[in-house]
Amino acid sequence: MEYGILSIAIPLLTILLAIITKDVIVSLMGGIFVGELVIHDYNISEAFISLFDGVIELFAKGWVSKTVIFMLLIGAIIQIISKSGAIDGFVAYLSEKSKKIDSPRGAMLLAFVIGTLIFIESSITSLVAGTVARPLCDKNGVSREKLAYICDSTSAPICSLIPLNAWGALLLGLIVTAIGSGVIQGDGISLLIESVKYNFYSIFTVLLVLVVVLFDFDIGSMKYAKPVVYHKTITNAKSALMPMVAPILVMVLSVPVGLYLSGDGDIFKGSGSTSVYYSVIVTLIFLYIYYVIGSHSLSHKEYFKSLYSGMGDMILVSVILIFALQIGGVIKELHTAQYLSEVLNGNIPTDMLPLLIFWTASVMAFATGTSWGTFSIMMPIALSLGSAMHLDIPLVIGAVISGGIFGDHASPISDTTIISSMASGCDHIEHVKTQIPYALLSGSFASLAFWLVS
Repeated sequence: MEYGILSIAIPLLTILLAIITKDVIVSLMGGIFVGELVIHDYNISEAFISLFDGVIELFAKGWVSKTVIFMLLIGAIIQIISKSGAIDGFVAYLSEKSKKIDSPRGAMLLAFVIGTLIFIESSITSLVAGTVARPLCDKNGVSREKLAYICDSTSAPICSLIPLNAWGALLLGLIVTAIGSGVIQGDGISLLIESVKYNFYSIFTVLLVLVVVLFDFDIGSMKYAKPVVYHKTITNAKSALMPMVAPILVMVLSVPVGLYLSGDGDIFKGSGSTSVYYSVIVTLIFLYIYYVIGSHSLSHKEYFKSLYSGMGDMILVSVILIFALQIGGVIKELHTAQYLSEVLNGNIPTDMLPLLIFWTASVMAFATGTSWGTFSIMMPIALSLGSAMHLDIPLVIGAVISGGIFGDHASPISDTTIISSMASGCDHIEHVKTQIPYALLSGSFASLAFWLVS
């Protein structure tokens, strides 16, 4: 069934409601209900049942359950590390060892460097950068909104620029599929590597966030974001590095191991959701051995009390993610992506194609809240159009990747946006509001670049 303009109106209505009401859960549920209403021929009872049955159906998917549990356990890890005194010891260590780091610029630069160096998985990037840099940012008067922007801007953009991860595996698979079906010619790895230089949105985003860090460049509502007052969880904290760094290293290093094992020896075929799921379980076991058995910084009772408390802190964020995933399924049923593609297909001037592919992918990712879903739908379409119109294929690939990340970066229903808010301890809607001006600026530069190279 064709839903036409309604397929675009419903996701846009959901996003608009989230921004106006500042209540993400109610807005998502409203969008899902309206979508189900349209899908079920405006039968209210069927739409109501589909809304709540859809939640149960999501948990039938292994990767969804693993992702939700992963988020709950991440909350536990953050709480355990905090209660152990590791965060205060880390802040004391940085203050003692380097006055340059113990400053607003140093705190932001710490988040930027962590986000740049950890390119294995976007969620891990945001979580590590936010967890490590948050206390130092609070101590030096850097707002949580700015930290969330730094975390978000060095997650997906960095992962797409250094595709030695699950992002690269997905993109390579889409390109190789197009080669195998005769749509395009060439070597998949070579085409993917060559497309990196055309990933303009990611390039400009990383450069812009570096400008923000070095020069405290505030635009839009970021100018009015207020820092959170820093409170030590333990007084007279002893300077210590490893109690904070060791668990982070365990969590980060567990991801490629998980990718290797779940991919039967091929890291590029590994499961991202499985890898991060087991990485947090391994980290929690390590934390018990380190803090309870080893250093005695926590008792057995304190460890589990912190674990349950931390999981409780993540319930709201997990509910948001569940409904964000559910509305993604509704949008898929409404054929939003296909409608956008059909509107543009055949009406595109050849020299404007890369720019319009970028814009289309951006709108699609913004409306659906997923860059990977956008890649999966747009890449085959874009490669077919590019091949038929004799365009530079790496440029076309770069346009799809850039557009997917731009839309995902600006969308309030994106999982990476939600996770960046969570990791930074920032209100989700405030993160979206303060990040959008920067995303639009990078998007404008990217648009100009695609127009110039076409």
